[in-house]
Amino acid sequence: MKLFGAFLVATFLIAGGISLGAQSAAAQAWSQPWALERLEKSPRHHEWVTVKHGGRSVELFIAYPESKEKRPVVLIIHEIFGLSDWAQELADEVAAAGYVAVAPDLLTGMAPGGGRTKDFPGDSVTEAIGKLDPDQITADLNAAADFALKLPASNGKLYAGGFCWGGGQTFRYATNRSDLVAAFVFYGPPPPKESMSKITAPVYGFYAGNDARIGATIPDTIAAMKAAGKKYEPVTYEGAAHGFMRSGEAPDATEANKKAREDAWKRWKALLLQSSAS
Repeated sequence: MKLFGAFLVATFLIAGGISLGAQSAAAQAWSQPWALERLEKSPRHHEWVTVKHGGRSVELFIAYPESKEKRPVVLIIHEIFGLSDWAQELADEVAAAGYVAVAPDLLTGMAPGGGRTKDFPGDSVTEAIGKLDPDQITADLNAAADFALKLPASNGKLYAGGFCWGGGQTFRYATNRSDLVAAFVFYGPPPPKESMSKITAPVYGFYAGNDARIGATIPDTIAAMKAAGKKYEPVTYEGAAHGFMRSGEAPDATEANKKAREDAWKRWKALLLQSSAS
């Protein structure tokens, strides 16, 4: 499993032909002013909660929908850059769509002094991601999900959606969490095919056309999921680059990334609505 974790990190450091130097610079972008500004202007309620499991504590960012009814929970799994301002702003957008969005910081306690994502210096956050134990990640996600499902605002339905490194973790989490209603994988690689038989939820993929590394995994994933008798529906957005959900709403977004993000967001919301209504 640790080899799979190393594969995920290596994948996202070179995905889409992005150089290591470019990623190192981007790794400092977990503090995105434009995303933070939008988050601060949001009318929705946000809170930070610390949950404990075993001897470990995990910090969660929770965004609540403006609804009188109990709503499904969407577990947000962050990118290789940790729980960035953008990841929190994305959670707020999910809440705006009518869901309880819960985003755990999987780097809680990993930063110098026991801090989380925001406390890492320079680009060291990506190195820390690579050292995370898969079993710890699963336990953190389970603790976050279990806490969220017990919230008064929750109706007991659980979804998971992740991006980049978190997309791969979302696919892997689907092999470990039997009560998932659906998993939404944004430009992340699949888990080992021998573990796909444990998946109980449909998996919906969102991929970039200009992302050769991740795109190359899709044909084998289609075959492996079909052989395992599992539902897997990938969609590729031509012209878009890896990370388009974040870069597509940045001030300097390209038209291709912007369109991919808009189309993917519409699809995601439609799939959530469809499955939550059933």
